[in-house]
Amino acid sequence: MRRTEDALSSLDYRVPKYPHDTHPALVPGISIDEQRRRYSVSRFVLALAGTLTVAFVVWGVASPDTVATAAQAAYDWATTSLGWMFNLVAVVVLVALLGIALSPYGKIPLGKEGEKPEFGTFSWTAMLFAAGLGVAVLFWGPAEPLTYFITPPPLTNEAETVDALHYAFAQTYFHWGFHAWAIYAVIGGAVGYAAYRRGRPLLVSSVFRTLFGARATDGVAGKLVDIFAIVATLFGTAAALGIAALQIGAGVSIVSGGGPATNTVLVAIIAVLTACFVVSAVSGVARGIRHLSNANILLTLGMLLVVVVLGPTLFLLNLVPSAIMEYLGSLFDLMGRSLSWGAETQTFQSTWTVYYWAWWISWAPFVGIFIARISRGRTIRQFLLGTIFIPSALIFVAYGVMGGTAISMYREGAPGFSDDMAAPQVLFAMIDNLPLVAGWLPYVAMAILAVFFITAADSASIVMGMLSTRGSQSPPRPLVVFWGLVMAGIAVVMLTLGEGLALQGLQQLVIVTAVPFALVLLLAVVAWFRELRTDPIALRQHYTRSALENAVTDGIERYGDDFAVQVGRTERDRGAGADVDSHSAQYTEWYQRRDEDGEPVGYDFATGEWADGYHDGSGEPLRPSPDGAPAETSGEAAPPPAAPRP
Repeated sequence: MRRTEDALSSLDYRVPKYPHDTHPALVPGISIDEQRRRYSVSRFVLALAGTLTVAFVVWGVASPDTVATAAQAAYDWATTSLGWMFNLVAVVVLVALLGIALSPYGKIPLGKEGEKPEFGTFSWTAMLFAAGLGVAVLFWGPAEPLTYFITPPPLTNEAETVDALHYAFAQTYFHWGFHAWAIYAVIGGAVGYAAYRRGRPLLVSSVFRTLFGARATDGVAGKLVDIFAIVATLFGTAAALGIAALQIGAGVSIVSGGGPATNTVLVAIIAVLTACFVVSAVSGVARGIRHLSNANILLTLGMLLVVVVLGPTLFLLNLVPSAIMEYLGSLFDLMGRSLSWGAETQTFQSTWTVYYWAWWISWAPFVGIFIARISRGRTIRQFLLGTIFIPSALIFVAYGVMGGTAISMYREGAPGFSDDMAAPQVLFAMIDNLPLVAGWLPYVAMAILAVFFITAADSASIVMGMLSTRGSQSPPRPLVVFWGLVMAGIAVVMLTLGEGLALQGLQQLVIVTAVPFALVLLLAVVAWFRELRTDPIALRQHYTRSALENAVTDGIERYGDDFAVQVGRTERDRGAGADVDSHSAQYTEWYQRRDEDGEPVGYDFATGEWADGYHDGSGEPLRPSPDGAPAETSGEAAPPPAAPRP
């Protein structure tokens, strides 16, 4: 025994130094705030994304017929040839994230170890609710279940039966529930992890550093990922703005007693609301807009309460739980629908399911960055389960109330309801049949839609500004206004396609532009999983399993039942980390402090001093300003953008 101890004490354990002299299993994490990153406009990203989208707007204004023809051809190809891919993305992402959440990786925080969540549970939950409410509840909430009730999905139920009623909500919940929020959560979780635990900027491209290497991620490949994110966000948000304009136009027509809103009226609505957005963006009243946005959520919840109280209350109280259970029971059947079920199912999938998957994918950079920003400090398990299930639960109730009321009124033959009514008209027909509120509630609905338009344009433009300024959380206002104007231009073009078939034009271009980002989403799942495998907590978990297994095996072999476990030095090839090269770049490269040019630089955690002499005199890490100049130390985080709402 003495010989063994002497042999161990004589072993040479001198090894190359770790960055900051810290073993990779003991690194607490590094936040983006602790890096000396220089932010500036990425000319390549701005030039390519800006040129492509502005050219599209010019093309659409100059020759809408050719744009409509090209969009139709691309849409037909994408839905027929790639419908399976969108379905695959939705299923794979949900299953993968639930697996990560329930695995030991779920204990890893989106931040440094010991860092408390930036927002309390109630505030965080409220902001997740905010991200799930808005124009969708008013537009699709009443219209979509009614559509499926009147015209059920192929090979399901007979129209206007009890079975069709419940399956209509199952189909609606399938489009708006767990799968949709999983698509948001994969970008939000991966970007939040990269920024707040690995010290990278709030960019979609930051997720792929481990997968493709620093050179590719910081080079053209990473910039292309951010360009795809900008294009997807532009068209996805433009579709939401177009839908808001469609419904405001329907409300104006009904309230004024005029005919259906023409393209000229819709363009005028977009122009007025865009002008309001520009004023908010250049005048610095963003906080006021955010307060208005919060009030908007209360108004939306108030509308739901009014519908419950003044609508078919008893019917709704029975319907909502039954609809949720129908959704859960039909989930695997819904996921199994594809082109193999026949041409009618393929047409339905193209019009509805594939469109929704494309819409969620196109909104993923926007909503993902927002929920990453508000989730700092939470564990991956809290983040994923909360993001997937909390907003879904609200959607189930809201759509059950709005859709159930619309179906009830339709079955009773209420005035304004018919088999062929357009989706934007359903909300106002429903309001018109509610007692006591028909005179003023339409104006509240239009106000909610208008504020949604302004806040969505504001928030999406900020996110696109971040993506085109290397991750700056305060992009220049002129750049924010530029993206907002381009977004409004795309909405106008999309609304004028197809000879008045505005909703069809919105759906076509969303699906086409979401194709490249669908591939990015799948790669993001792989990239995030690979990073989690080398996380300090995951590494410690590996050491724990290995050390205990080795110790127990050795104890039994040497002492039978009479042994205890204690820590001691062992031979190099028999230690807990015998199969781990803890000096490999995959474990050590990421937790380097970096200077303004992204180059590694030494840092003394004990004194707060940089090896190159960079210091602000306070001993605290600096928070870089948007232009890269040293900024004053502040313990207050930049506020998140206003809550996005599809």
